[in-house]
Amino acid sequence: MKCPFCTEIDNKVIDSRLSKDGNVIRRRRECLVCSRRFTTYEHIEEIPIMIIKKDGRREVFSRDKLRAGLQKACQKRSISMNVIEEFVDELERDLRETGEKEIPSNILGERVMAKLHDIDDVAYVRFASVYREFKDVNDFVSELKSLLSKQ
Repeated sequence: MKCPFCTEIDNKVIDSRLSKDGNVIRRRRECLVCSRRFTTYEHIEEIPIMIIKKDGRREVFSRDKLRAGLQKACQKRSISMNVIEEFVDELERDLRETGEKEIPSNILGERVMAKLHDIDDVAYVRFASVYREFKDVNDFVSELKSLLSKQ
């Protein structure tokens, strides 16, 4: 590891700590040449998950994009950011555990809708209206009828 101050590579690790979630190791180091201290972080290099869009394009899975969509669907509802964040964590973990490098967007969308259905019906309908590209009021009505028949 190169010292950021003098660029020498001789240094020693003074302290190592695991992050709260266990995904990062923080190391305090001391340069053996200039004696200055610096911090490094070690992360597991993850292979990005590619989402195959409806039109065939491939896009890197984005937690931020998913979170933003969920926040819009849950806007003005009594759903905490913790619930949304836990949902995003759970979904990303599930996607990584499949071992697939490419996942069709319809699988992702259906998983999101199933979970939203459990969390909040209004958020579910809001998300469905964008995801399923509702064209008019009849699309809303048919989704609401199907939602009511499942209760």
